[in-house]
Amino acid sequence: MNLALPALVPALPALGAAATLAVGKKAPGLARPLAIVPVAVSAVLALVVALQLGTGQALDAATRLTPTGGPDIALAIHLDGFSSLISVLVGLVATCVQVYSTAYLKEDPRYPSYAALVSLFTAAMFLVVYSGDLIVLLVGWEVMGICSYFLIGHHWETADARSASLKAFLVTKLGDVPFLFGIFLLGADAGSFRIPDVLAAATDGKLGHPTLIALLLLAGVAGKSAQFPLHTWLPDAMAGPTPVSALIHAATMVAAGIYLVARLLPVFLLSGAALVVLAVMAAVTMIGSALCALAQDDLKRVLAYSTVGQLGYMAGALASGDREASVFHLVSHGAFKALLFLAAGVVIHAAHTNSISAMSRIPGLRKRVPDAYWTMGIALVALVGLPPFAGFFSKEAVLTAAEHAANGEAMTNGLGPASAVPEAAGWIVLISAALTALLTAAYATRLFLVAFHNPAGAAAAAPTVVVVPAADAATVVADHEADAPYSPELDEADPATAEPSAMRWPLWVLAIPTMGFGVAGLRSDWLPALLDGGSLRPSGVTAVTGTGLAVVGVLLAYGAWRSATARLGAGRPVPAGPGRVPEQAGAPAAEVIVADPGRTLLGPLFGPARHGFGVDRLYSALFVRPVAAAARLVRFLDREVVETYVRGSGAGANLLGRAVRLAQTGNAQTYLSALLAGVVLLAVLVAV
Repeated sequence: MNLALPALVPALPALGAAATLAVGKKAPGLARPLAIVPVAVSAVLALVVALQLGTGQALDAATRLTPTGGPDIALAIHLDGFSSLISVLVGLVATCVQVYSTAYLKEDPRYPSYAALVSLFTAAMFLVVYSGDLIVLLVGWEVMGICSYFLIGHHWETADARSASLKAFLVTKLGDVPFLFGIFLLGADAGSFRIPDVLAAATDGKLGHPTLIALLLLAGVAGKSAQFPLHTWLPDAMAGPTPVSALIHAATMVAAGIYLVARLLPVFLLSGAALVVLAVMAAVTMIGSALCALAQDDLKRVLAYSTVGQLGYMAGALASGDREASVFHLVSHGAFKALLFLAAGVVIHAAHTNSISAMSRIPGLRKRVPDAYWTMGIALVALVGLPPFAGFFSKEAVLTAAEHAANGEAMTNGLGPASAVPEAAGWIVLISAALTALLTAAYATRLFLVAFHNPAGAAAAAPTVVVVPAADAATVVADHEADAPYSPELDEADPATAEPSAMRWPLWVLAIPTMGFGVAGLRSDWLPALLDGGSLRPSGVTAVTGTGLAVVGVLLAYGAWRSATARLGAGRPVPAGPGRVPEQAGAPAAEVIVADPGRTLLGPLFGPARHGFGVDRLYSALFVRPVAAAARLVRFLDREVVETYVRGSGAGANLLGRAVRLAQTGNAQTYLSALLAGVVLLAVLVAV
């Protein structure tokens, strides 16, 4: 293989970003071609590289960048089935996002800088995927972090976007600090930063601190891939433009942490304690995020919590020792989650709001956006994990991996002994993943029914006040909490204007792998052959159990929705003006959720789940407020104490200067008199 091909894959988007920044303002007409063409060409080249590499092959090439006095830093490429598969996903999603953005941000004056940052973001992820050196990988890792800061804060004129971008940057950096030390310690133990050398050292048992290394690396993974306890930045990041959310959630930033653990899994297999920690982290993340998703009213926040939970699935598969299942679900999830976010953007464009309860009061919304309606339905079925969609096969692969690990037969596929994975880790992942399958089906069904099929929207009425029997009032409807989580972005679209084709055809492009990737990948077993060669076919027990739980979740949500709808019908809705479109100015305190099954299913957990079980408030009390108080104390000491001394020394010097200046009269007789007085004084002192 010509090494120029894989080198061009990350280089082209980076060059496109530089060109877009250079000429975007001066020649706005060139901004869109410069945004799309380099990324699209990189996607094609990534596919060509994958086809040329083939299955079961690997390619390593490196050139030394600089000596360090210890392990050298090399510009290295490491290609195998994992990097090939993920690079194709990154290229596909990034291309769809760039095309979609040309219409979604058509009137945005900052589109050139936005497009350049998306291209740079894409280049950084390609660098992470293709890098064969941990230090070079770290460069891509950090470039993604700074790009996410600017992209989430794209609408910097809004307070939500500013705070969300700062929160994302600080929380991920909190994980990156121990991550950096983990990389340094890993390189020191292995004697090299090159990934093949590190894996060889792990296989030979030459790592002196495997548990410490694994735990330090997991801190960075928790931040980047939004795992508990560093998951809180991702829901708030929905204040950024919707295409950015699709890119972050599907194929770049959050996928980077999972990819890193999959790449370095032999290191983690040396520490059973680290695998148990990863399993617990994944379990808490899965269940907690699914409960939170069931209580959200903001469409994008539902999808954000869904991403957190699905990343928990991937982390759970890694804790079970099976990186094949994890990467399979990463790619499957990347396709249907990108589709969900881009479809959500179309719906938000039409509804002029993120609130699914407000969408339920818009007559004929699903007829207004048929492409988004059908493709979102396809993606939600894949998210639920029903056959024959890709999500079914990848989710069942995770459950099968956890089942084998729980039985002491972890599917490590030759990366380490099965006994390296504690059975406890398998049981933790298996039980939590099964429960999450039920909850995922429930919140996906709730989202689809409330947004598109609520009777309030089906009828040409948009109620703002609902009168119900007092006994049912608490159960049926309730006002939004004044501080309900809501992450609106600036909406410049005219709801009377149909969505352009650039916002519609990417949906159907992404719908193809959402529907067919699982069947195509497993029918001829080319996907396992591309990866580690293990089986990705679901076992009978887990397939029946997982699908059964998903069906139960769908039925529970549907039953709760029908029950709430029936009780709602007992009230007398007061219609508002026809064609009313809710304003996108925040979660409206006066509007009510219409026939929301989430309240019925969660009961007393609804309020805590809506606010993320108070994790943000806890962090605010434990960390944010003390740090802010310390900052205020430092400011006080600096201004009132340190500056007082500085000002005092200046004032003293000034007073001394004034006193000396009084003696400088310019009169020679005065000077001579002072001189004689001094001589007399000295003579007296000497004489005495």
